[in-house]
Amino acid sequence: MDKLQTLADIEGFEDGMAMAEELHTESVIPGICMNEGCEYSTGVEPDCAKGWCEECNTGSVKSFLMLMGII
Repeated sequence: MDKLQTLADIEGFEDGMAMAEELHTESVIPGICMNEGCEYSTGVEPDCAKGWCEECNTGSVKSFLMLMGII
């Protein structure tokens, strides 16, 4: 499963597009750790590309809008 779908599932959406339709105007949106095997998610700014993962202790969290290539 890809990270975007994993994040959509965590947030209770059918897919990334449904999440984008609902949350694209929010100032804090879901982001997910991009490290393999980690599913840590947290609220981030829409343009977040290197947010902090509390589980991996790395700057590996991306917003879903970045994952979708919207930003």
